[in-house]
Amino acid sequence: MNSTAMAEVAAAFPWFFPIVVFIFGACIGSFLNVCIYRIPAGKSIVTPGSHCGCGQPIAWYDNIPILSWLILRGRARCCHRPFSVRYPAVELLTALLFLACWLLFPDHAKALCGMLFLSALMCATFIDLDHMVIPDVFTIGLGVLGVLLSFFVPTLHGQQHEIFVVASLQSGLSALIGLLIGSGLVLWIALIAEAVLKKEAMGFGDVKFVGAIGAFAGWQGAVFCVFGGALVGTIWVGLAQVWKKISGQPAPVAPRAETPDGQPAEIGFGMHVPFGPMLAIAGALYFLFLHRWIDAYLEQTAAIFTMK
Repeated sequence: MNSTAMAEVAAAFPWFFPIVVFIFGACIGSFLNVCIYRIPAGKSIVTPGSHCGCGQPIAWYDNIPILSWLILRGRARCCHRPFSVRYPAVELLTALLFLACWLLFPDHAKALCGMLFLSALMCATFIDLDHMVIPDVFTIGLGVLGVLLSFFVPTLHGQQHEIFVVASLQSGLSALIGLLIGSGLVLWIALIAEAVLKKEAMGFGDVKFVGAIGAFAGWQGAVFCVFGGALVGTIWVGLAQVWKKISGQPAPVAPRAETPDGQPAEIGFGMHVPFGPMLAIAGALYFLFLHRWIDAYLEQTAAIFTMK
């Protein structure tokens, strides 16, 4: 379907493409659940097909994103084993993020890049919550992919020069600068914090992860996600303390992929909490909503320091 035909369909049925994108996002969310579970375990994300913890394959009609979990009331049809609420939550969140990309970015190529970027952030977030590690595919791989896509989709970094080659080079350069500044900034913060605290304050995975975010969001997005991530983390821990005072129970970081396999990780002061999810949340907020205001603020700040 060419752009003219898409425009005609969108004009006649304005709800059509948003619904398609939402359903597509939910399906991708189902695949992300597979990646979140299998990649840290070193398993293939292709084979075998989806199966229950008891070993029985899951039928297609029991594997419909969001709906199947609700219809089955969170339990497997074969053995009544409970499935975590994380599965439909990831599917719903992915669908909403895809819909946001479609509605916020009129350029469809940038919207698709955004969907890919946010999908990677989702995987990195939940894997880091479960295993306190971010696999290289979501750091180094995501960073390299961000740079490559920037050359082919200049609008990813706001470049719209009438000569495509010029726009492509400008966009690719923005991605490279974002990757290097993001990684370098976090590396120096980690080194200084380690020297002051006499212990490791930030994992090297976070260094690579911020660089990957910078490849998609530019150096402004990388800088924001570092300090914005710290703010998100402060709020996160603060809410956890409020929850603990009200309920008397430690606040879980997030529901695990499988209940009842173990207890959820806890969050609070004095505990080792992964920083990757905070970085991912800040990076997603910048990419989707905050880039206009953050970029304008950084430009004004730079103008103040460069005034003669």
